[in-house]
Amino acid sequence: MKVNPLGIEGAWEFVPQQHGDARGLFLEWYKADALAEAVGHPLGLKQGNLSVSAAGVVRGIHFADVPPGQAKYVTCVRGAVLDIIVDVRVGSPTFGRWEAVRLDDQDRKAVYLSEGLGHGFCALTDDATVTYLCSEGYAPQRERTVYPLDPEIGIEWPVTGEPELSAKDAQGPTLAQAREAGILPVYEECVAFRRSLADRA
Repeated sequence: MKVNPLGIEGAWEFVPQQHGDARGLFLEWYKADALAEAVGHPLGLKQGNLSVSAAGVVRGIHFADVPPGQAKYVTCVRGAVLDIIVDVRVGSPTFGRWEAVRLDDQDRKAVYLSEGLGHGFCALTDDATVTYLCSEGYAPQRERTVYPLDPEIGIEWPVTGEPELSAKDAQGPTLAQAREAGILPVYEECVAFRRSLADRA
């Protein structure tokens, strides 16, 4: 498995080696040792999620309060999505920056995003099926959203016309509003939390 750090600190791309023959193929889509070596600590798996989306659906941008936050290891097992990572950590050198990785059922890449990073994706095909491993379970009181069409962030969603959003995402605050409300993670606190996970490991 090849591991590539992304341009936003705390995010990585994982490219598995696929073994195919006339019967089909096999790959290791998640390797605990490879992730721990890249990240500096193992993924404390608490929950596994799966979503199925129609083409043009946008989900996100979602993040959770840190600590404990919610790290995610994400892949697309059917169809294709454009996966988006947004740095919403106040004080980060790349605050407000976003990065995109295509996840699909051909290359079968995965991305890992650390606690405090925002996450979303756009379905590029019907029945786009995304599965992700989470370091923490769903906790509504800690879950946050930033409006995915915020022009300050400027994500270039690959859709014609307006993307389809959930009511919650459509009503989410802009990045500036979230910062003013004090609900964004603080970069130094995120780094300190990740360091504590490494120390415990």
